[in-house]
Amino acid sequence: MTKEAHARIKINQLLTEAGWRFFDDANGKANIVLENNVKITSSQVDAFGENFETVKNGFIDFLLLDKKGFPFIVLEAKSEDRPALVGKEQARRYALAQHCRYIILSNGNSHYLWDTQRGNPQAITTFPSPDSFESFSKFIPNPKSLVGEVVEQDYIVLTQRPDYKKDPSWLNEITREPFIRANGLRMLREYQLKAVHAIQQAVKQGKDRFLFEMATGTGKTLVSAAVIKLFLRSGNARRVLFLVDRLELENQAKKAFASYLKNDYQTVVYKENKDDWRKAEIVVSTVQTFMAGNRYKRLFAPDDFDLVISDEAHRSIGGNSRAVFEYFIGYKLGLTATPRDYLKNTGPKNQNDPRDWERRVLLDTYKTFGCENGIPTYRYSLLDGVRQGFLINPLVVDARTDITAQILSDEGYAVVVTDEEKPDSEEVEETFIKKDFEKTFFSDNTNQVFCETFLLYAMRDPISDEIGKSIVFCVSQSHATKITQMLNVIADRMFPGKYQSNFAMQVTSWIPEAQQYTSNFANNNLSGSSNFIESYRTSRTRVCVTVGMMTTGYDCPDILNLALMRPIFSPTDFIQIKGRGTRKHDYTGEITDPAWKKRVGSKQKEQFKLFDFFANCEYFEEDFNYDEVLKLPAPRPKGKGEETTAGPGEDGGAYIDSFESQRHDFLKINEEKAIGQEGMKVDRMYFQRFEDVIWGDTVSREKIQAGELESLVRHIETNIFDKPKEFFNLEKLRQAINIDRRVSLREMVEVIFGLRPVFKTKDEMLDEEFDKFDSRYLPDERQFNSARNFFKTYILDPEFRLNVDDGNFAYIMGSHAGGEFLRSLTVDLRNKIIEYIKDYVPFNQFT
Repeated sequence: MTKEAHARIKINQLLTEAGWRFFDDANGKANIVLENNVKITSSQVDAFGENFETVKNGFIDFLLLDKKGFPFIVLEAKSEDRPALVGKEQARRYALAQHCRYIILSNGNSHYLWDTQRGNPQAITTFPSPDSFESFSKFIPNPKSLVGEVVEQDYIVLTQRPDYKKDPSWLNEITREPFIRANGLRMLREYQLKAVHAIQQAVKQGKDRFLFEMATGTGKTLVSAAVIKLFLRSGNARRVLFLVDRLELENQAKKAFASYLKNDYQTVVYKENKDDWRKAEIVVSTVQTFMAGNRYKRLFAPDDFDLVISDEAHRSIGGNSRAVFEYFIGYKLGLTATPRDYLKNTGPKNQNDPRDWERRVLLDTYKTFGCENGIPTYRYSLLDGVRQGFLINPLVVDARTDITAQILSDEGYAVVVTDEEKPDSEEVEETFIKKDFEKTFFSDNTNQVFCETFLLYAMRDPISDEIGKSIVFCVSQSHATKITQMLNVIADRMFPGKYQSNFAMQVTSWIPEAQQYTSNFANNNLSGSSNFIESYRTSRTRVCVTVGMMTTGYDCPDILNLALMRPIFSPTDFIQIKGRGTRKHDYTGEITDPAWKKRVGSKQKEQFKLFDFFANCEYFEEDFNYDEVLKLPAPRPKGKGEETTAGPGEDGGAYIDSFESQRHDFLKINEEKAIGQEGMKVDRMYFQRFEDVIWGDTVSREKIQAGELESLVRHIETNIFDKPKEFFNLEKLRQAINIDRRVSLREMVEVIFGLRPVFKTKDEMLDEEFDKFDSRYLPDERQFNSARNFFKTYILDPEFRLNVDDGNFAYIMGSHAGGEFLRSLTVDLRNKIIEYIKDYVPFNQFT
């Protein structure tokens, strides 16, 4: 069977499953016309804006009709070995000739829906039904009204308080600022206005995907509110979905949108309003809620949301979460605080290097939001914020103990050990490096020095003079437990009777209600408030000790101290953690006694301290090799179920699972360094890649515009690969992409030029294939997980597949991990899965 015929069979089935009819039946007349002959007249060519006089006529692959029998949708089919998007321009001409607004592009495996009045083709997983199309077609957006909408500084305030300009307190310059604060009015700053205007300009250019790269603390949620109002008010969206990746961000976003927009639009959290979410114009949800059991496909239509905003986009659209984001058609906006391209190359065996994953996610983020050239729709960096006085840089405290100074050295920290399980074994020297701390190397004395140093030098609250609100980042939850206890013991000595073991609190997933603790800390009521001064609102708990819960999107502007009691290897993590302290804050606003507040005056946060106990700042400033391949230490042999790092024992000496140091430790280095407006190196790095070379190559651009993919591949192999300076080759590019399968050069080219959105991992491709099966056969939600596990295992595990095909179920049940989910499937569903895979899933794409 040819690839073209195979594609047609798949498309026929997808149309039938969506409710379209090839023949008259009890449901109505046929609404599919095959190979419809279309004549393209000169007037239609002129309307398109190009000269196609030599084209006399053509044949539409599938023409879908509306309820009245008029042309409604043009479906352009391509063979399986060609990207669906290559038929875009041909389909556009046919649609113009038939006066159709909608186009579907498909090669049987990937599909795109294009509303020619709304911008670019959108990836879809199934074909919409005739009824959903009829409903969707009634909504006609007007990009011109969005572009022409006047957005000024008071755009949000006009919703919060439409008559604010008439209020006497506003008219009086003396009372204006107190009036703004008392009513929570939010004026847009100049750079925030520019972000909204950038979207208007992008829509004017016909774009429907946008990316804001804005530093932590620059008000992405406020800007989002302005964008939401822009789309709703101009009639370009009926309902908006705001996706986050953490529970605390869900409630935080809901409260913010309610504060900014409640007079005009209603905001709900989906899981709290599952039965009546349609009453709201703004729906907030975690990606995980929509993913569970493919809920997004079971309970929502693709056109339920006309604007989807992804907060922390590099996280919430990563991996399988992307399916949720791509399911909904319409406009897409991504928000991120993380700049792209920290990395140029990665090593061939660096799967444990967080930069490999990080680079792919960042690149995918840019491609997903239509910014393949690396330029976001709008960018406002930390350095921009510092220069303009909206953000602050840290005062870095480089604090190293005697032990950590050795751990951080090239030689590492060496100790002499013996194998306790072998009393007669010889002593060997074991060396530990920074990634071993609190994993295989433990030292309570070192942790004690960390805590004492932190409390001795921490910035004080400018009102109460107690330790300023702080976040401590630890290696693990066990480490966080130790640090919390030590901080509370020391605080009891420093401030007798002031704290009853609530000075520091562990905030990790081990702790019940930890998510609520993060909110209480931001709202200044964790363990209560006003421990020192009754008329001053500030959290009784002064320090939250965490691992990763409070790294991204956490809004607590009065933080004065951050402590890195752990090494950090990821530049993204470093930027996110550092960003917790960059916001400004007026502490006087927390004073409840008006007379005292007036006497105190303004107490602004002008700086915060970043306690760096593992030279992380130095690492990212001087040692982190942004350009070259990073060679990680070779893995050690596994022992007692754990993986450890390589050490001197590789020559056959003893290995240990962990080492508890009893050695006295002391503070060896304690230096403070203010970061100026030039910022840190990690805030400044941007890199060029293979994509830049291809985009800059005239021949490559000409060939892609002509649709000559195979010729372009040959051109790259002949004229770009293995040339001096870069020495690009296919194997190195595969290593840089770091995908767990062999990616072809053609696929790379398609991603570079936007013919396919991103590189998918093996697991992402499996999920995509299962989503197609799920969309057709809709297994009972109670069997969803078992069906998905069986589906994936059957494809990936040849032994499992062979035994299933041979009917050796007793063997599988008794000796294979797949037996558990095989047992819970009905025979009918199991057979449907096997039949579907054999008919539609090519196994070679997973090698």
